[in-house]
This record gives sequence, C-alpha cells and structure tokens, in this order.
Amino acid sequence: MTRLFFGILASLGFFVATAPAADGPPPLAREFRGVWVATVGNIDWPSRPGLPAEKQKAELLAILDKAVELHLNAVIFQVRPMADALYESKLEPWSEYLTGTMGKGPGYDPLAFAVAEAHARGLELHAWFNPYRARHPSAKSVAPDDHITKRRPDLAKPYGTHYWMNPTHPDVQEHSLAVVLDVVKRYDVDGVHIDDYFYPYKEKNAAGAVIPFPDNDTWEKYQAAGGKAGRDDWRRAAVNQFVERMYKEVKAAKPWVKVGISPFGVWRPGNPPGIAGLDQYAELYADAKLWLNEGWVDYFAPQLYWRIAQEKQSFPKLLAWWAGENAKKRHLWPGLYTGRVTGTAKGWPAKEIVDQIEITRTRPDATGAIHFSAKTLVRNAGGVADELRKVYASPALVPASPWLATGLPPKKPKLVREIVGDQALLRIETSSETRFVMVRTLSDEKWTTTITSAVGEKTAIPVSGAKRVVVSVLDRTGRESEAAE
Repeated sequence: MTRLFFGILASLGFFVATAPAADGPPPLAREFRGVWVATVGNIDWPSRPGLPAEKQKAELLAILDKAVELHLNAVIFQVRPMADALYESKLEPWSEYLTGTMGKGPGYDPLAFAVAEAHARGLELHAWFNPYRARHPSAKSVAPDDHITKRRPDLAKPYGTHYWMNPTHPDVQEHSLAVVLDVVKRYDVDGVHIDDYFYPYKEKNAAGAVIPFPDNDTWEKYQAAGGKAGRDDWRRAAVNQFVERMYKEVKAAKPWVKVGISPFGVWRPGNPPGIAGLDQYAELYADAKLWLNEGWVDYFAPQLYWRIAQEKQSFPKLLAWWAGENAKKRHLWPGLYTGRVTGTAKGWPAKEIVDQIEITRTRPDATGAIHFSAKTLVRNAGGVADELRKVYASPALVPASPWLATGLPPKKPKLVREIVGDQALLRIETSSETRFVMVRTLSDEKWTTTITSAVGEKTAIPVSGAKRVVVSVLDRTGRESEAAE
C-alpha cells in the first residue's frame, strides 16, 4: 500500500517535538498518556446540546489539538453514555447530548470524525461505553420508541434518579455486547473502554433507606431453576461473564483492538492493609481484581482519584497493590483525577498530578496514566496544562502489547524523494498493517519528531531543508519497524 506524504515545513501541525542533535534521533519513551472525553451531561464535549455541526467539530478538534500540544497519545471518547449513540447506529438512538433531542442526529458521525482526526494527529482513539446505564439524571428529552427504556421496559427499570439495565438478564448482556461489537467492526478504533459503572452506586429514598436494585424477576427465575448461589454472588457472576465475553468477542472480531477497564480504585477495604472506602466488590458487584488476575483486559486503569498523602486511599499504596495483582502482565495505567485541579482554594495544586505521574514512572509495571478529564486540560485550570507540558516535555509512544501481536513486525518503509518546484516531497511506502508513521528530521542541529496516521492523505512532514530524515512505522499493537533513511 502506498502512502504519500508531502514535506511542507510551514504547515506542520501534528505530534511534534524537538531535541538536540546527536549521532541519531533521540529514542522515544514508551508511556501511555491518555485523556477521557466525557459526553454524558456534556461534561467535556460538546459544550452544550444543539450546537451546529461545525461548532461541535471545532470544539472536538480543540480537544485533540490540546492533546497533541501536551504530548498525549490517546483519547478515550465516550460513545454510549446511556444506551444511546454518538455515532450512526441501527441498535440505539442518537444521544441527546448532541442535539438536545434523543434520536435526532447531528448531521455527521462524531465517532467517525473523531477517529479520523485523532489518527491524523498521531493519537489513538478508544471508544468508551457504559454497559448498563439506560438513563442519566442530566437527560432532558423524551426517550424515543426505539430506546431500550421504551422498547424493552422489562430490561431497563428506574433506579433512584437513573434508569438501569439488569445485568443478570441474558438479553441485556446480548444487547450491550452487540453494541460494543458493532462499533469494533465498523470503526477503526484502537480500543474499547469500560469505566466504573457496572451495578449503580447505591441510591437512597426520601426516608434515607437504600433503594434495592430492581432484579426480582431474574432472581426469582434463577432460584426457580435451581440456582444455589447467593444473590450477591449471582450478580457478580453476571458482570464477570459480561467482562470475559466482551474481551474474547472483541478479540475474535479484531485481535489488535485493546480492551480497557477503569474501575473504582479500591477493590475492597483492607486491600492493601489500611485502605478504606467503598467496597466495589460488595456494592457495585464488580470483581475488578478477578478481571485483572485472569487477563480479561489489555489495560487496567483503576481510578486512583485521591491525593498521595490521603492515607486511607493512598495513591502509591493502591498503585502498588494493583500492580501486585497483575498476574498476566497487562498494561497498568492509573486514572488520575486531574479535574480536581481548579485554581481555587478547595482544589488540588497542579503539582499533585505531576507528583502522581512521577510516582507512576518509578514503577516499571505502570507505564502511563489517564487524565479525567479533557475540559480541565483545555481550560488550563490551575495551570495544570502548563505543568503537564513540562512533565510531558517530549512525545512518547504507546507501550506495545506483545500478547496481541501476530506475524512479523512491520516492514521497513520505502522512501522516495522528489522535488516539485521549490518543495521537497517524500513518498513513504508502507504495508497495510501500519497504524502510525514516525518521521524524525535533523535541521539546525536539532531533531524534530512527527507522528501521524498512515492514511493515504496529504500530511505535513518537515522535509524541506532537513539534513537527515529517518522514518519508521508502527503497527496496531505498537511494534516499530526498522528505520529507513
């Protein structure tokens, strides 16, 4: 497959950094640097429902450009907040967070747009799903007839301020898996992502009593069929089955697509000793430790949303504990609560996030982090983007996933130089498995690194005036080819 890249220095605008000249281009670190883009309640994008398509696109591009500016390398984009879709779907209606009306499309496909624009900037794009939430308190529009709360009210029932699908109903599992696989098969996403919402966080009624989860129908059916497990174990088993099936079925569809889960940061109080807080195993019926132990993820991003000095939820202690549970040696990329940096007296200082990154870097078994969320970085709240610009001073490659790789590493690219007028042109021929192209040029005694997509579109590469040009390519699992010069 032939890819054409045109060297026009003035139009350079993608994943770029410079370093002093040496015998060769500087090696790049392998570190996952991700950011969540939350669409539920219009947290990050779009800024409000009903914006014109071009305004929505401009806002999304601003997020992607900020990610590039800060030398991030992945965006985790929420595509299914509440049994709806931020993409063209035959399975679920359009999300109201786009137009203000559930079921009404925005006139373009946001996921397709996000994938193309992220890849053009050298960023991975992971599709983020909520497997069971059917309606969020921020929802304002009436659900259309094809929404699951209308189409199958037996599957999605009111729970406090939400509607929630019943994880123990086999039709719920089949439907949510179908939604995930539909996206995997139709879109060129780099990952599938699930957050901490499995069973809902418990809600209380007006009298202050915990509201029981509405699954009596499937529980009674299970018991009538001779089921012997306790109710809590039965619920956990349903979630475990979903997680295992999702991992295996995504791999059957596209083996290179990474599966990631970002659970609540504490598995159970007392693990490790001294840790306290919510018991996700007992309250959310999420046995996240099991999923990591079994390798039903390619990356694991526990939400370590506490300060380093907060002993009962100690960031370094929890990170070390999760690392100790990583029997299959999957990627461990903790979630950081960067949004707590607000520039106010109640907020965190930006240094807290920097220190958490540095603690993570001391562990060879934790090779990156994910920031919640994008708006904090775009706004530079509390100067946090300025600080990240320092701690992420140079670009980094996403860590490779060798357990996903098949066949040989990508082939060394072929380079053909041409002169057209006063412009230097570089044609780069790559194989079909190439995901990203990395071009390193030497000019003015400095190396400049550019990472961009391997799509067949004209892409700005700093070739004109360069003393040396070194090109390598990366495949979808992160393997790098031999460099060509």
